[in-house]
Amino acid sequence: MKRAYPVFIKQEGKDYLVYVPDMDIYTEGTDLADAMEMARDAIGLKGIDFEDDGKDIPVASDYATARRIASEEADDFDYSDGVLTLVNIDFDDYRRKVDNRSVRRNVTLPNWLNIAAEKENLNVSRVLQDALMNQLNLQK
Repeated sequence: MKRAYPVFIKQEGKDYLVYVPDMDIYTEGTDLADAMEMARDAIGLKGIDFEDDGKDIPVASDYATARRIASEEADDFDYSDGVLTLVNIDFDDYRRKVDNRSVRRNVTLPNWLNIAAEKENLNVSRVLQDALMNQLNLQK
């Protein structure tokens, strides 16, 4: 699922402070490009958290709504007068890149197939991963 979220970036001294109103995310970068990358990373991580918790990922708001939310949150720091840009994210692609935890699965094979795989020194887990990626038309 691909989305593009409005993001505020405001320079404060040497730092570039970032606010993503739709997800209530605050982060920062060392320059404008780094700030955008940090925003993308934070959005991706928060999206994974939403999915893992069984919640819907928030829909991206329009500029006017984002500016209104930022203005309402301006008690400590006003992001609403910073640069307003869009940061895109492909949540499926992001998960594939960062969620590489190993999951243990019990697989049942006929004994003759297991013996043949062992003779060839095949890594059955690797073969299964490759087959699943092929079957699902996915790439690493």
